Amino acid sequence: MTLGLATAIRNNRLQQIVNAFDAGTGPGKIRLYTAGVGRPATGGVITDQVLLGTITLSIPCGTITAGELSFGTFTEDALADATGTIGFARGVDGNDNFVLDMGCGVSGSEEELIFNTLSVQAGGGIQILSGSLIEGNA
Repeated sequence: MTLGLATAIRNNRLQQIVNAFDAGTGPGKIRLYTAGVGRPATGGVITDQVLLGTITLSIPCGTITAGELSFGTFTEDALADATGTIGFARGVDGNDNFVLDMGCGVSGSEEELIFNTLSVQAGGGIQILSGSLIEGNA
């Protein structure tokens, strides 16, 4: 059976994610990795996945409305670390503690983070167009 949650509960669950991103000595970050042999287990060790770049979040990292967390301003990574294709994103707090892993896609995909392209060139810029998390009633 699928859970159907009240909007207040959905919002409260998302608020925990906001609190986690905003914890620490600075803003949270989104680290972008190649897929390697696949996305690691949730919070698992990064092995052969290559760090392509890091995006910095605003504080607070976003706003919540009707069961959806819309991320606020993303600070672009102006100098990507490596060349490759974005496979997934790992969110960390201001002290680099794991918060969550997210999917990445282009416009029209149903991923959490949307880019104009998933191709990254070392030394080039990386920009997230939009990002949201939906605490839904499936």
